[in-house]
Amino acid sequence: MPRKPNLPKGDPEWHREWLYQKANGEDKKQGERAKARRMYDKLGIDRKGKQIDHVKPLESGGKTAKGNLKLISVNANEKKNLHKKGEKK
Repeated sequence: MPRKPNLPKGDPEWHREWLYQKANGEDKKQGERAKARRMYDKLGIDRKGKQIDHVKPLESGGKTAKGNLKLISVNANEKKNLHKKGEKK
């Protein structure tokens, strides 16, 4: 289990979580994906059984903006991203 970073007292919870993720090597793309999920949840969009797809991929300079996101099935997303069934990337 990774060691937690030294966190200053009085930090807001989101900042503590961000420092923890950063210390564990989570990259910016993971943060952008989480931002997209939060955006859909805030808008009240039911994404059960679906995944959020960036139309223009983050690797190609795509942004996490409402116009660049769409809901697609898990199978379609895995096929689009050339994943094997059940594989986690």
